[in-house]
Amino acid sequence: MAELESTFKNMFLSLVLICITFGAILAGVNELTKDPIALAKKTKLENAIRDVISDFDNDPVLEMYKKGIAPNDTIIIYPAKKGDNLIGAAVETQTMRGFSGEIRILTGLDNEGNILNYAVLHHAETPGLGDKMNPWFKTDKNNQNIIGKNLSQKTLKLSKDGGEIDAITAATITSRAFLDAVNKSSSAFFDKSTDADSGATSNDGTSGATSTDADSGATN
Repeated sequence: MAELESTFKNMFLSLVLICITFGAILAGVNELTKDPIALAKKTKLENAIRDVISDFDNDPVLEMYKKGIAPNDTIIIYPAKKGDNLIGAAVETQTMRGFSGEIRILTGLDNEGNILNYAVLHHAETPGLGDKMNPWFKTDKNNQNIIGKNLSQKTLKLSKDGGEIDAITAATITSRAFLDAVNKSSSAFFDKSTDADSGATSNDGTSGATSTDADSGATN
């Protein structure tokens, strides 16, 4: 019995030692990769901002601020400036109305509310269907293209919902969710709502569009 207890103790101590060793290794690897990963994410974001809005000479990431247009719905605004003049913004929005959950969009807007470009930052939509959103709404075919559309006075809707934008073929839910995220960018950028971080009122524009409709029920 004593020999069995001794063996059990040795096994237990060995397992504890192995766990501590691997834990220390993982912590070390995490510490070594933390800064490079953060730098890579920042670089990716900066490149995305330059893709959706250009000709600025400030640091939009450094000057970014947040707005909450609805409970649990925070939007990040990256102001683009030329000298001391605000020329527009890259606005990061999200929606949970996608066929497979969250969709995050970065939309470039000028001061008049015109869509300059957009980038899909995150989604889990169906390959070959919903994941076509990145090229679909930039394509000059029928009524797909949203580039150049003005969001300062009205929201974008699908043709089947009484609007003018053609949905992705067989991906209506994704299309509605995409437009929902894009419309939110204008709601935040042109509305003088309270800053979600500081509580200050921003001075980025006049009151404009509101969030899009919540239609649902179509299949993806």
